[in-house]
Amino acid sequence: MKVGIFANPTKADAPKALKSILKEFDKYGIEAVLDVDAASILGEKGTEDFYKGVDLVLSLGGDGTMLETVHRIGSHLGIGSHLDMTIAGINIGTLGFLTTCTDECIPEFAKHLHAGTLKTMGLSMLEVEMCEEGKGEQSFWALNEVVLMRGNTGRLVSIDAEINGEFITHYKADGLIVATPAGSTAYSLAAGGPLIAPESGVFVINPICPHSLSNRSLVVSNTSVITLKSCKDESEPILFTTDGRDVLKMAPNSQVKVKRAKFPLMLLQMPDSSYYKKLRAKLDWDGGVKGK
Repeated sequence: MKVGIFANPTKADAPKALKSILKEFDKYGIEAVLDVDAASILGEKGTEDFYKGVDLVLSLGGDGTMLETVHRIGSHLGIGSHLDMTIAGINIGTLGFLTTCTDECIPEFAKHLHAGTLKTMGLSMLEVEMCEEGKGEQSFWALNEVVLMRGNTGRLVSIDAEINGEFITHYKADGLIVATPAGSTAYSLAAGGPLIAPESGVFVINPICPHSLSNRSLVVSNTSVITLKSCKDESEPILFTTDGRDVLKMAPNSQVKVKRAKFPLMLLQMPDSSYYKKLRAKLDWDGGVKGK
C-alpha cells in the first residue's frame, strides 16, 4: 500500500504526529510519499505530485488542512475531473469534523488501515461557475460551501436566487451561503443554519443576517441547480469565495451557478465512528466547542 501525506507545517504537533505516522506505517510495510510541506517538517524534499499513484491521501492538520488538501489536488486535476482518491485526516487542529481520528489514535488508525477495516463515506461536493470582474468565467470545487458576501462598504447586498430556473426569492443580506452536508457544521452553522447528516442528499441555502426576518435557511435536493444573480440595480460589490479560500469580486450583473459535482469525495472513517457520535463529541448543545 502507498499513502500520500499532506501536512500543515504550522501546527505545533505536526512533527511529532508525522514521525508517529511514519513509524506505524513502517511496521506494516506501508509506503509513504510526502508532499513538499510534510517533507519540510523533517528537513527533507517532498513532491508536488504526492497524490499520484497512491492508494490513500492522508491529511495531517485540522479541517482547514483537509480542505487545503482537496483544493491542492483539485487545482492540479482541473474542474470536471474525477477526484479519484480516498482521503483520511489525522486531527491536530481544533474541531476536526472532517478528520478520521486524532493524533492519539495513530497506532489504531494504522492497524485498521493495514487490515482494511476502516469505513468509507462519500461526501457530496459542489461544482461552481462564476464570472470574476476583469477576468471572466471561472470554475471551482467546494467541499463545504460557496459564499457570496458584501464588500468593504458594510452595506447589504441584493441577490436573486433561482432553483432549476425558477425564481425563489430576492435576498437583501450581508451575504448568502450554499452549503453541503459536510459544510453544514462550518460557516453555515455559525450563520444559524441546520445540521445536515452526510447521507441526506440535500444542500442548504442560508442567508447571512438577512434584512427580512422571513428569510430563513432553505434545504433543497442536491440534484438542484442553484443560480445566484446580483440584482440589476445592485451597486454594491459582491465578493465570492469557496471553502473560505481566495476571495474574488463578482463582475457586475453576473451570476453564480452551483450544482453537485459529478463525483463525491471518499472519506475514511474509523470502524466505530458515526456522524452522531462525532456531533456529541465535538459540540455541546449549549453552543460551546470542545477540543479535539
